[in-house]
Amino acid sequence: MTEKHMKVAVLDLYDNFPNQGMRCIKEIIDAHSEKVLSTNLSYDVYDTRYKNELPNAQDYDIYISTGGPGSPFDGEGLAWEKNYFALIDKLWNHNQQNTDRKKYVFFVCHSFQMMCRFFQLAYITKRKSTSFGIFPVHKIHHGDRDTILGDLPEPYYAVDSRDWQVIQPIEKNLQAIGAKVISIEKDRPHVDLERAAMAIRISDEFFGTQFHPEADPIGMSMYFQQEEKRKQIIENHGEEKYNSMITHLNDPDKILMTYSRVIPNFLTNAILALHPEEVCA
Repeated sequence: MTEKHMKVAVLDLYDNFPNQGMRCIKEIIDAHSEKVLSTNLSYDVYDTRYKNELPNAQDYDIYISTGGPGSPFDGEGLAWEKNYFALIDKLWNHNQQNTDRKKYVFFVCHSFQMMCRFFQLAYITKRKSTSFGIFPVHKIHHGDRDTILGDLPEPYYAVDSRDWQVIQPIEKNLQAIGAKVISIEKDRPHVDLERAAMAIRISDEFFGTQFHPEADPIGMSMYFQQEEKRKQIIENHGEEKYNSMITHLNDPDKILMTYSRVIPNFLTNAILALHPEEVCA
């Protein structure tokens, strides 16, 4: 089979903040290259939030927009946010006007919140306290049949790290573009708060998660067990939360399952959709 080449643009929204997410995303792309239809995946990273770097809307097949620190409203009025939203608008309009060569976009955490702002899909509010840890996530609205989440258990587990939340989906806006909330956070009957949206299928090509599907359990476990990081987590979130995270990271049915399915499934779906002639052959 002739090797094909597809290009991935990684939009870095970490604002020069130290993180593990970029390493994880790069490793997932590298590991997935040549696994589907002998398609070689190459990527370029654009320092979007810190340096206002953005790719061309025509030069890439797949776009992955990362998580990042702070408020999803931090960029209001700044050049990078205007240019970021302009790119999303171009990619969305491209897909509405083209039936053959679509653009595939995945939004992670901070990007997910910004995507919800862009499409006005829900309300974005500050949480009363930081959500940090590994939590169960529940599938709704046919999420169990979704091509990205469908082969995950119910509930599945995900790394969550955020001070903001996407709540109260605006149904008329979701319906206007054919989007669906397909995962929500864990149920807490003792807490009188609405559950946040954790994954939204915006279209066949656009998908976003509030959680961090790129979190690599082995690398994250080693990172969190570094003495300085261990002390920081215990100081900010308590020893019980720290021990729970390490246990979940080492459980093959939890984070490893999410890591090995979500973004890899997204990449697989994009490759297969962009090469339908080989799928049918």
